[in-house]
Amino acid sequence: MEEQVDVLVVGAGQAGLAVGYYLKQAGISHLIVDKAIELGESWKTRYDSLTLFTPRRYSSLPGWPMEGRKDGYPTKDEVAQYLQKYAERFSLRVRLNTEIIRLEREGQRFRCITESEEIKARRVIVATGPFQQPSYPEFAREASEAVVQLHSSGYRNASQLQTGSVLVVGGGNSGAQIAAELAAAPEREVYLSAGHRMKVISLEWAGRSVFWWLDKLGVLRADAHSFIGRRLRRMDDPIFGRSVPRLAEAGALRIKPRLAQIRGGEFYFADGTRLRPDNVIWATGFRSDYSWLALPGAVDDSGRPVHDRGISLAVPHLYYIGLPWQVNRASALLAGVGRDAESVVNHLLSNPVSG
Repeated sequence: MEEQVDVLVVGAGQAGLAVGYYLKQAGISHLIVDKAIELGESWKTRYDSLTLFTPRRYSSLPGWPMEGRKDGYPTKDEVAQYLQKYAERFSLRVRLNTEIIRLEREGQRFRCITESEEIKARRVIVATGPFQQPSYPEFAREASEAVVQLHSSGYRNASQLQTGSVLVVGGGNSGAQIAAELAAAPEREVYLSAGHRMKVISLEWAGRSVFWWLDKLGVLRADAHSFIGRRLRRMDDPIFGRSVPRLAEAGALRIKPRLAQIRGGEFYFADGTRLRPDNVIWATGFRSDYSWLALPGAVDDSGRPVHDRGISLAVPHLYYIGLPWQVNRASALLAGVGRDAESVVNHLLSNPVSG
């Protein structure tokens, strides 16, 4: 089977749907494909207690605000349902259960190969996002088989763990939220290992969301190449909410420094202390996988897209959307992907394919 479209969008998460909205408004023939079985799958399969730290007014895509109290914080299931309804509301053309095996050039067009068909497109927008493959430290394999190990992407709730202590490795927001959830149950010893000094920010200041303040102060949308943007990019993201310090002060959560190695079944930390946990949750992030992009120059030697504000620097008519700091801090968030999507589509409109 072979199909031809003007624009192929790879990825039907918030980035792909935001691009689809602007393509639909412009009347451009397009198709959005995703390997997921249903829209919002990447949200639905996250841990049960996940709640966004951006309120609903900063968690909406273009054209349709998220329903509910604007200053309330949506759950991950609410976001998944919102994405499903968003695609239905604007009649976006989405094809699920379609995994891209290879994308290559064929003359003036792109040739996209899936398991069941080939799709020819004049332009391609890659909207797969940065969170594709779970990342683990090399020494994770040294842990004893008696230890239950889960990546944060595979953790749902405490029922997956065996009796005993839990070590959460990773000082980002996912690790902090999971550790706080587990520490709230008094029957467990819970440890959180962070490779950097965690900076904690309250979700609200003076009755306003911290994101309201960041937006008003120009921080949220500070250009990646501006003085503020460059400073922010060098900094670790803060932890939103004060659950971790509160639980740590109460003795319910024990903070450990960077995990340095695993040897003889013991976990060694940077300060020389060691631990024998019964369970480990690796909140150690993700790595990108663009191996399916058979396009010379599309990614650099480290596998990262080569682009300027989502416009490929090496492959004409190839675009990206939803990347961290694509334009600013909000680029990979629901709060900011809409503006980037509009910019990418405007560039696409002003640069037609010849022939």
